[in-house]
Amino acid sequence: MKIAVLVSGNGSNLQALIDAQQGKQLSGQIIGVLSNKADAYALQRAENANIATAVISHKDFPNRESFDEAMHQQLLNWQIDLVILAGFMRILTPNFVSKWQGKMLNIHPSLLPFYKGVNTHQRVLNTGDRLHGCTVHFVTAELDAGQSIAQSVIEVSLNDTAESLAQRIHKLEHFIYPQVAQWICNGQLSWENGKAYFNQKPLERPIQFAQL
Repeated sequence: MKIAVLVSGNGSNLQALIDAQQGKQLSGQIIGVLSNKADAYALQRAENANIATAVISHKDFPNRESFDEAMHQQLLNWQIDLVILAGFMRILTPNFVSKWQGKMLNIHPSLLPFYKGVNTHQRVLNTGDRLHGCTVHFVTAELDAGQSIAQSVIEVSLNDTAESLAQRIHKLEHFIYPQVAQWICNGQLSWENGKAYFNQKPLERPIQFAQL
């Protein structure tokens, strides 16, 4: 299965996917890494692993639709089967999402459906929640609203800050994101008629990884 990873920044989740591929824990092949920012460090990570890169700047296009179409054409050129968003900081148009429905994953730093959007760690601290985590989900046109596939959980400590939570959640992300990608690559996870299936059975709730 041919994989493309969309990035905008540091690319630590991309590195986790590259490491999983090199360690034979991800049977799919990362064909290309696409960024909307030429200075994204994720591009260097890709080059270090001899993975093709492409930069398509949203600033070069008059609107979101034309930018997304350029990305779509690049993915077609790479003959991609699975798109993985790894810190890609652009909201995708419904038209683009529809073309990759069931073939595009995102990871979000909260236990969806709680805390969609940004600043999730500080919002968890502000509300005093005891549990926090991350969620891998299929991408739909509505932000952070696609069906959740897997979640990993931590317990928030009294000493946690937004920065410490971010570091702890990153460790969870780096474990579960390659795992979910592998489920798609080996056929365990699929998308049919607008719903996720795991081992040929409807996925009724996110798969929970052990609390760390």
